[in-house]
Amino acid sequence: MHGFCWFSLIPYIKNFSTHEYLHVLNAVVATLMCVLLAILLARSLKNKKNKEIPSTKFNIINFFELISGMLLSLATEIMGEKNARKFFPVLASIFLFIFINDFMGLIPGFLPATDNINTTFACGIFVFIYYNYAGFKEHGFSYIKHYMGPMIWLAPLMFPIELISNMVRPFSLGLRLFGNITGDHLVLGIFSDLAPLIVPIPFLGLGLFVSFFQALIFVLLSMIYLTLALSHEH
Repeated sequence: MHGFCWFSLIPYIKNFSTHEYLHVLNAVVATLMCVLLAILLARSLKNKKNKEIPSTKFNIINFFELISGMLLSLATEIMGEKNARKFFPVLASIFLFIFINDFMGLIPGFLPATDNINTTFACGIFVFIYYNYAGFKEHGFSYIKHYMGPMIWLAPLMFPIELISNMVRPFSLGLRLFGNITGDHLVLGIFSDLAPLIVPIPFLGLGLFVSFFQALIFVLLSMIYLTLALSHEH
């Protein structure tokens, strides 16, 4: 399924058309698509404020507005309204980047960046750095208490356990995303090679669902990690 990539036809790039380089190019394209979509969404929301009657036409912008509303509602339930609105731009950006990359894997001639373990680990490491940064910003140096357990006398035991548990999170996030997306695209590629007409259609639908679901799971776990980092229970 991924033996050919459109970028390999570009004269200069075809000299560097290795598997890693093509994934990087697809990641750049997905990032630019995220930026463009964010601009279109912002303009759409601005125009809606000036209209008394909303548009009844369904289009790609309305679809992503629906997704944005769903993500914001989910974040509000998990993190509370204040934190949900504060961190929503970052969470929505992660969701869009992963979903668009996953979706690109369903289009012949594109290599999803999430099909490369370096990309998925990079996403996981970003979330790890970001929620720890948010925790230190919220609590100051006392954030370290989150790693020491509920009782001070348990700190020598709990600190290494909590530290290892947190260090594993970015790798578990990246490995889960990589495994599911790679497996889904591998199945689609096998059936596409066996029967290129009609038969792959159900698997394309399944791939679209997996793309959406994996992006949602990644962001859901990111919300949970952020909530734990911001919690004042410790």
